[in-house]
Amino acid sequence: MVRPAERRDMAAIAEWNVAMAWETEQKRLDQQLLARGVAAVLDEPRRGFYLVAELDGQSVGCLLVTYEWSDWRNGDFWWFQSVYVAPEARRAGVFRAMYADVAQRAKQAGAVGLRLYVETENLRAQRTYRELGMEQCHYFMYEQML
Repeated sequence: MVRPAERRDMAAIAEWNVAMAWETEQKRLDQQLLARGVAAVLDEPRRGFYLVAELDGQSVGCLLVTYEWSDWRNGDFWWFQSVYVAPEARRAGVFRAMYADVAQRAKQAGAVGLRLYVETENLRAQRTYRELGMEQCHYFMYEQML
């Protein structure tokens, strides 16, 4: 089952973000800053929304959707971010269920596309995204932290 996140999910979402940052980048997150960041999404829907996946009545993962306006397409791209599935629930279709839910919501809202970024070494995730119909873009990602 996939459902919109609620305030009662904040601790789990923060915990999963900490786990994901460590698994993917060996990065330790500031937990107080992260807690405020999760709350900011729940408090301001314009920023996006979280979904939580449940398996056998237990919360086992989440993702964040944020929006990017495209003037070229006169519509929003929906970005998958902060995707996490608990190790014991991986390969059980949890992400696929969340992806399908987001795709349906995006179509109903008139979004123009779905996007995400993935670690270059995460070949399993890349294969999953291709199997879902996503295509690798020709863009590189750059950033400058402020």
